[in-house]
This record gives sequence, structure tokens and C-alpha cells, in this order.
Amino acid sequence: MSSTRDRSVNVTDGPLLKPLVVLSLPIVLTNLLQVGYNLADTFWVGRLGQPAVSALSFSWAIVFLVISLSLGFSVAGTVLVAQHKGAGNLDRVSHVAGQTISLVVAVSLLFSVVGYLLAPWLLLLVGATPGTTEFGMAVEYTRTMFVGIPFVFSFFIFQSLLQGWGDTRTPLYLMAFGVGLNVVVDPFFILGFQDNMLFAWFGLESLESTLFAATGFTGFGVQGAAIATIISRGIGAVIGIWLLLSGAVGIELAAADFVPDPETIRRIFTIGAPASLEISTKALSVTILTALVAIAGAEAVAAYGIGTRVTSMVVLPALGIARGVETVVGQNLGAGQVDRATRGVRAAIGIVVGTFLLFSIGVYLFADVIIGVFVSGTGAQSVVSTGGAYLRIVGVTYVFLGVFYIIQGGFRGSGRTRLALVFAFIGFIVLRSALAYGFAVPLGWGATGIWYGEAVSNVLMAALALAYFRRGTWTDRLVEADRGSAGRQQPDDRPTAGGDQPADTD
Repeated sequence: MSSTRDRSVNVTDGPLLKPLVVLSLPIVLTNLLQVGYNLADTFWVGRLGQPAVSALSFSWAIVFLVISLSLGFSVAGTVLVAQHKGAGNLDRVSHVAGQTISLVVAVSLLFSVVGYLLAPWLLLLVGATPGTTEFGMAVEYTRTMFVGIPFVFSFFIFQSLLQGWGDTRTPLYLMAFGVGLNVVVDPFFILGFQDNMLFAWFGLESLESTLFAATGFTGFGVQGAAIATIISRGIGAVIGIWLLLSGAVGIELAAADFVPDPETIRRIFTIGAPASLEISTKALSVTILTALVAIAGAEAVAAYGIGTRVTSMVVLPALGIARGVETVVGQNLGAGQVDRATRGVRAAIGIVVGTFLLFSIGVYLFADVIIGVFVSGTGAQSVVSTGGAYLRIVGVTYVFLGVFYIIQGGFRGSGRTRLALVFAFIGFIVLRSALAYGFAVPLGWGATGIWYGEAVSNVLMAALALAYFRRGTWTDRLVEADRGSAGRQQPDDRPTAGGDQPADTD
């Protein structure tokens, strides 16, 4: 394997805290860049008016769900690559990487065709109204995104495979390139060469007039945002797959690695399907609580919407570190270093506890100010008051939510994605919904009761996950180490009898 540009971090030897931070920090920055990606689309589409923004919101609800499915299979790639690398099965790393790419591309092509055909019906399910301007724009955007879904999926799978290998910097560089490109091309594809404020910012109105006179191009509107996204993600995906094929990033793929292997594909499905469902539980939880909050009125819904967006930003570091934990746990379990895998999770918990205590203090002290940034006009004071209460009540439990995410990362790294799904379902769906309803309706606390329900559920779900983590029964690895020569091909991903136990046997 070529290693001339291998940027992977060594997480199986030496000190643990520093490599965990070095591994996780690029993932956190990548997540922040992803937010920037979405903000750029929203900003430029916003120049088209409220109907365009509404169309983007309807479409994104569908696109996010489909992307969540791909992220689950990406987790499978991360786990298997990490454990095989830790076990020294370098040729199996290439095999798993090739199989994951083949599977995800095939699934994305299926989603692309089905999604394109069903786009109008899917938009009806999320509340879009046929015959409106928003509906027409949403159909165009959604269908265009489905055409480009294979490129989006390919980029995510490249990111996850490199993460399992221990290289999180290369995906960060590609994401930064993609965001930069998207920011540059967005205004042109959306607005064209007429009334494009980008020209005014740089004093290039005369150039704008010249270009418009020559082309008459007025942009593609909301659809232009999808085209810009596909172009930027597509270029990133092509570069990423080329890096894998060339062996320049450590993993070196051959044509045989892409030939479907039923046993490996079955393993990827076994790990990836529960991970996809786990990711979806978070979105479903917000949907359920939004329905409950609606009982308290539109202003409470606005407050909750702002509060959840703030929370999603605050927990980004924990989500990034949790992905780093997947690699640390995966590689160390693959190497048979159970104690080191466990210590990796504990080190990450320590980082999150210290960081999130500071976040909680800041959010508590400036809750009203934070909500006020996002709202103005009629009813603003009521939204600020209700949203401020949400941040003060839920914000003090951010540390528990962060701990929960870290432990979930440990479970996924061991391949126990079904176990992670069980805890996500219990926490986000059962506990959060039941407590929020109980406090809000039978006790009559209204929106405040929902805030307390979410806060208490954060504490309980972290306590339950931590209790199971301390049992230590989640640390069986998925793969058998190659105890022969480094180049010997392993027959399959299955543990040998009397050796490692398969994942998710609980």
C-alpha cells in the first residue's frame, strides 16, 4: 500500500488523548463547514423571497432523510475499515472499502430514480400544497437533487472510509474546497447575471450588465442551488474516489475490490441499516415534540424551532468527537486492545464534560439574547421569553446529551449499531416523548413542561447508556486478526469459532 500521503493518525499506540483530539477536530470542522454549506444555499435562495425559502425547506426535509440513510451505510464502512486496520488486515481494508463504495453507489442510483419519480408525492407528505409557487419550486429542487444523489453519497462514503483509516484531514480539505466552490457558484446559478448582489458587493455592476447583455441568463432560481450543490459535491466525490484508486491516501483499491461479495455486503447491511435508523430517530423526535409544542401556539413553535437549531449547533463538537471515537474504538478492538478502546471513550467523555459545562453556562446566561438574534417583529418578545426558557432548562443538560453521543460512538465503533439504535429509540422517542407529554398535558405545564421533559430525558438516556457502557459487554470485535503474512487474504469478515463474538448479540 502506498503511504506517501497517508495522513492517518496512530490511535493504537502511545498516548491516547492527543490523537483523539487530532482525529476528532477535523470532523468537528467538517460538520461546521456542512452547516456553512446549508447557510450559503439558504442565504442566496432567500434573495428570491419567502416562497423560495419555503420550497427549500420542504425539499430539504426529504433530502435530509435520504442522506441519513446513506450515513448509516457510511458508518458500516468506518467500523469495518477501522477494525480491519487495527487487526492488520490491510488487504481486507481495500476489499471492504470497495464493497462499501459499490453498495452505496448502487443504492444511490436506486434512490435517484425512485426519488425523481416520487418527488411530487413525497412533497405532499411533508405538507407542501399542490398548485402553489412553492410546490413547483420544491419539485424542481428535489428532482435535481435526486439526480445528483450518487455524487452526494459518494462524497460521504469517501469521508467515512478515510475516517475509519484514521485520516480525517483529507475529507476536511475536500469539504472546505466544496463549500468554497459552492459559495462562489451559488449566486450565479440561482440569480444569474441580473440583480445579483454579488456584483454590487465588489463594484462590478458594469461587468454584470455586460454578461447579462451577452447571455440573458437570469439564473435557475431555487433549482440553481441544487445544481451548484451537485457540481461542488460531484467534483469532491470524483477527487475522493480518485485518491482511493491511486492509493495516495493509504487505502489502495483494485478492480476486484468492487466485485460484489455477498458476505461482505450482508455485513455492511447488518451494521449500516440500524445506524441509518438511529440517525433518523433524532429527526423523528423533533417532529413529535413540534406537534406537542403546537398545542401551546405558534409562538411556542417558533421558540422551539430556534431553540433546537441552537442545540444542534452546540452539540456539533460532541457529534464530531463521537465519530472520532468510532475510529479509536474500531481500530483498538481490531487490534485486541479492549482496555485502550474503553479508555478512548472515557477520554472523549472527559473532553465533552469539560467543554459542555462551559457551553451550558454561556447558554444559560445569554439565553434571551441568543433567541433574540433569530427573531424580530410582531410577537418577538413572547418568542424570546419562551425560547429563553427552553435554553435555560434544556441547556443545563447539554453535558448529558454530549456524554450520550460519545457512548453511542463507542457502541458504533464496536459494530453494535443495533445496540446504539435501541438506546436512541428509548431516549429520543420513548423517554423524550412520554416525559414531554406527561409534563405538558396531564400536569398542565404547557410548553415549559415540554422543555422539562426534554431536559429530564437527556439525563436519563445518558445514565442508561453509561450504565450499559460500564458493563463492558459491548467490546467484542467484528473481525479476526491476520496472524500470518501481511499480504494473506482473509476468507471473510466473520470471527472464528471460540474467538471474537459477532456484534449485536444482546
